[in-house]
Amino acid sequence: MPRAIWSGSISFGLVNVPVKLFGATSKKDVRFHQLHDADGARIQQKRVCSKDGEEVPLEHIVKGYEVSRDRYVLITPEELDSLDPKATRTIDIQDFVELDEIDPVYFDSTYYLVPEKGASKAYRLLLEAMRESKKVAIARVVLRQKQHLVALRPLEDALSMSSMLYADEVVSTDQLEDLPEDVEVSERELKMANQLIESLTSEWRPEQYRDDYRERVLELIEKKAAGQEIAVAAVEEEQAPVVDLMAALEASLAAAKDRRDEAPAEEAKPARARKRRSA
Repeated sequence: MPRAIWSGSISFGLVNVPVKLFGATSKKDVRFHQLHDADGARIQQKRVCSKDGEEVPLEHIVKGYEVSRDRYVLITPEELDSLDPKATRTIDIQDFVELDEIDPVYFDSTYYLVPEKGASKAYRLLLEAMRESKKVAIARVVLRQKQHLVALRPLEDALSMSSMLYADEVVSTDQLEDLPEDVEVSERELKMANQLIESLTSEWRPEQYRDDYRERVLELIEKKAAGQEIAVAAVEEEQAPVVDLMAALEASLAAAKDRRDEAPAEEAKPARARKRRSA
């Protein structure tokens, strides 16, 4: 069972809803340690002064912000503590907005909010009101001595809380080079591209997408742990072929049609058709 990582309350006007915070995701990265190839011992990281090459004890390490090359402003822990946001242990709702108005680029980590004992009715009221209004609550909360902008929204039968990036943390597309500006797309090309999108449209089923690379890495580790020798073939870098756009679209449409014909009839229907039938 997951453990609560924070407890506080949702501040909704004059209503407070006591809640507990749980992580909503559990990343499955394969983590490796650095080892000495001669004896297999773990490698230790040391804090070394770049000027004299000597190891520096933790008590002699201070924080500094680089304002120009090799010029730093030193900041003490006391100075940072004086600026810390007040840990109110409340999630202060400030606005309600439409979910469609928030670009997914602003979302960071997601958590679940679960009511404390005695808060189930107030929690359910907020959940159902947000579900009915189809609104997302934008709020502020202090976690780990840092103030976060968050979005609260219904996720199945729970309220979720997603930490968000601030506007100045999102890179604007205006800063990107080489974006196509003077490229014209013909109506026929656009029509075929839309047909390809339609042919590949289905319902969102997250369980059908798997991390094949992670599974292959774990399989490799399991084989080596069992003493099996692995023959590694040289990987040749493939050059991206230069293709005719229309020919590629036509071939893609044909391949998508073949895949649909091989799939069961129910799965082959576009999501919109299934939804109309079930409505």
